[in-house]
Amino acid sequence: MSALTALFLRDIRLAIRVGGGAGIGLLFFLIVVVLTPFVIGPEQALLARFAPGILWLGALLASILALDRLFALDHEDGSLDLILMAETPLELAVAAKALAHWLTTGLPLVIATPLFGLLMNLDARASAAVALTLLAGTPALTFIGLIGAALSVALRRGGLLLAVLVLPLTIPVLIFGVAASNAAIAGPLPFGTPFTILCALTLISLVVGIFAAAMALRHGME
Repeated sequence: MSALTALFLRDIRLAIRVGGGAGIGLLFFLIVVVLTPFVIGPEQALLARFAPGILWLGALLASILALDRLFALDHEDGSLDLILMAETPLELAVAAKALAHWLTTGLPLVIATPLFGLLMNLDARASAAVALTLLAGTPALTFIGLIGAALSVALRRGGLLLAVLVLPLTIPVLIFGVAASNAAIAGPLPFGTPFTILCALTLISLVVGIFAAAMALRHGME
């Protein structure tokens, strides 16, 4: 556990010092929210109608920005080889890195959502509902991104391949995240149904993402 804790704390420090974590993700998220009125118009009712989808899309793209650093930095400095040869199960090491990534990238997006929701003409209750769905769904984005990050770690220009691999897999999370947000704000569907499916997708991606990423790292680094 001490090795996993050290790996977890190291990834958090790297995300803060090197960049590409909370700061870049929040800035990108803010840019999406600010530019949206220029695209669909400044009408407040129209902004509020499309706000859940825009917030979810911004959070999705912002979370992908830092995925290429998830294993790439470890590969460059040789620490990935040490992780692979360590006695600690690789799946647990991957899970620790995923948790650190979500805390420095996904969680700040969730915290900022109520504030950004006000910019999209959402009231406090609606913004809180969107933030709740992001809290349940953004971990799925991280665990799905693990697979793409592991597959592209040893490739040149892996960032482009990472986006191509990850974006199609995140579509179900995006669909049910937006559906749950809309159900909480305006209905007519009950909030519980899409939100439960969203939580189930997160749990499934947790298991599949960790084991698939560990398998991809073992085969890719051989």
